[in-house]
Amino acid sequence: MAVHPSAIIEDGAEVHPSVEIGPWTLIESGACIDADCRLESCVRIYAGTRLGPRNRVCHGATLGSEPQDLGFTPERARPLTIGSDNCFRECVNISRGIKSEQGTRIGNRNYFMAYSHAGHDCQVGDDNILANTATLAGHVELAHHCFISGQVAVHQFARIGAYCMIGGLSGVSKDIPPFVIANGQRAVLVGLNLVGLKRNGFSAEQRARIKAVYRILFRSGLGLADGLSQVKAGYPSPETDAIVAFIAASERGVASFS
Repeated sequence: MAVHPSAIIEDGAEVHPSVEIGPWTLIESGACIDADCRLESCVRIYAGTRLGPRNRVCHGATLGSEPQDLGFTPERARPLTIGSDNCFRECVNISRGIKSEQGTRIGNRNYFMAYSHAGHDCQVGDDNILANTATLAGHVELAHHCFISGQVAVHQFARIGAYCMIGGLSGVSKDIPPFVIANGQRAVLVGLNLVGLKRNGFSAEQRARIKAVYRILFRSGLGLADGLSQVKAGYPSPETDAIVAFIAASERGVASFS
């Protein structure tokens, strides 16, 4: 294990021998760091944080810090669990959980750019990118293969479906269904995320089917229940199932097209 002499590893921390630890980094008792992670300078890994293998944590990042919740007390603390192959750039902050038993969970291969933040009890999937200063409030659910642009603010308890892109400076107050682009101070849907879908191997037929489904749901004048029934019957596919299931499960309401 390559550990800078100024780094502090408290008794009770579990650190794999292959981990690299830079200057002035602090790993608290109760943290667990798996193989081949790289913790750069001035990183702080708080108690209750578990990092899977091959994560990179850059200068000044803090993982598992106290939730920014006025109701937090130490006995209510829940863990922060992180998968593998993520990158947390400079000054990223991820809060530990407080109100859900599983706490805060980050999946695999996510890229958090500088100063981005995920609040307490967030559930983040795989292969997402959060650009500089993008912010997820508490309890946000972010699926997979999403791009969250710079200075985006996502309201607590909001959900963002898979393969979405959120434009810069947007405020997301309602659920954003899969496969779309959303933008605006109160974000609305502005189209399909065609570039993202192409890059992730969606065929022309799949993209056309997704477009048809959204046209019926938001442009046909049908009520939502009737629209969901029509697309299930007329466009059976995994993509349709994902859209229908996401909308049916929404509690905050789903953003509409502009």
